[in-house]
Amino acid sequence: MSDPIAYLTFDGDCAEAMRFYQRTLGGKLDVMTNGNSPLAGNMPPGTADRVLHACLTLPGGGMLMASDAMPGMPYEGRKGFGLALTYPTVAEATKVFSDLSAGGSVDMPLEESFWAKIFGSATDRFGTCWLINGEAKPVSFDQ
Repeated sequence: MSDPIAYLTFDGDCAEAMRFYQRTLGGKLDVMTNGNSPLAGNMPPGTADRVLHACLTLPGGGMLMASDAMPGMPYEGRKGFGLALTYPTVAEATKVFSDLSAGGSVDMPLEESFWAKIFGSATDRFGTCWLINGEAKPVSFDQ
């Protein structure tokens, strides 16, 4: 079994969002638009610039994948989940949190928790919720 990979759907701003995530998180980004895909001839007119598939391979081996919804398909945004990232230092976590929340919203400011020296939650300007941890602490699940 492979590790689960988050696959985000956007409504026309996938390429912009994925470039932002690459600048913020690092890694290698590959993007295939409808217009440069093997399916280009079958795509609806006016959709050539929409992303058919994008993959951001993150430092450390994780992946974030995404695409744009096709025009006319219902798009309700993302809700009910968050993407969790854990950094070895408070400084790294603070920088990423600041970058991801710029232009978005801070849902829970960075503060100490029982599982990390700092934890916070933010929704970026593209509507993705991020849960940022810095300097994880050992946690016992046996109470």
